[in-house]
Amino acid sequence: MKKKLGLGCLSIIGIFFIATIILYLVKNESLPESQTGPEAEALAQKMLTRLKKPAWDSLNYISWTFTDRHHFAWDKTANHAIIKWDDNEVLMDLDEVTGKAYKGGQQLSGEQAQELITTAWSHWCNDSFWLAAPYKVNDPGTKRSIVTMDDGKQALMITYEGGGVTPGDSYLWMLDDTGLPEAYKMWVKIIPFGGTKAEWNDWKTIPGGAMIAQSHPLLMLNVTITNLKAGQHISDLELEAGAFKL
Repeated sequence: MKKKLGLGCLSIIGIFFIATIILYLVKNESLPESQTGPEAEALAQKMLTRLKKPAWDSLNYISWTFTDRHHFAWDKTANHAIIKWDDNEVLMDLDEVTGKAYKGGQQLSGEQAQELITTAWSHWCNDSFWLAAPYKVNDPGTKRSIVTMDDGKQALMITYEGGGVTPGDSYLWMLDDTGLPEAYKMWVKIIPFGGTKAEWNDWKTIPGGAMIAQSHPLLMLNVTITNLKAGQHISDLELEAGAFKL
């Protein structure tokens, strides 16, 4: 005999449904109109200059932890990454989205390995974006445009028309007078409310001069980047030579 939902359960479901609708109506913003052209390209370059983009490009190695859950080490020259979470580890060629997968220290094969590689790729696409998004505004498949805000300031809209796992997402960067990012608003598939705002705080200059924001307050959460290590040699990540070799 099937159990019926009690009135209490129905009330909770109804409250949740109504709260979701209210949040959508209050929080949801339409994607603003924007204009492509030289002004947008200049604003993007101002941000990249402020963040020392050449220093980021010339950096060989970086590692970090995302929200205390996912751990990454990246050989930027070879474009290989070590991605760890729980008792899983994937050594991945990021260009080919292939690699080796381990669970509990044991190497997997076949479908089990591919499942972990697919999960690791999803972690990489999301988590590395929070690390390096400002440096990706000129990536292939991006469109840059200008939005004039209510206070008259100009903000930089970046639309990812291809790549990653969620093409079509848009981010509106709000910069200070020097070009340093202070926050962005998001129109992305994984968040139902358009215009959700995340701050970019606690900037750290890493070896070589590039800058990374370590704190991103978002609604009731804080998306964090911790355990940052970077340098020109693999030893700067406290890893042994050959750690990224597939």
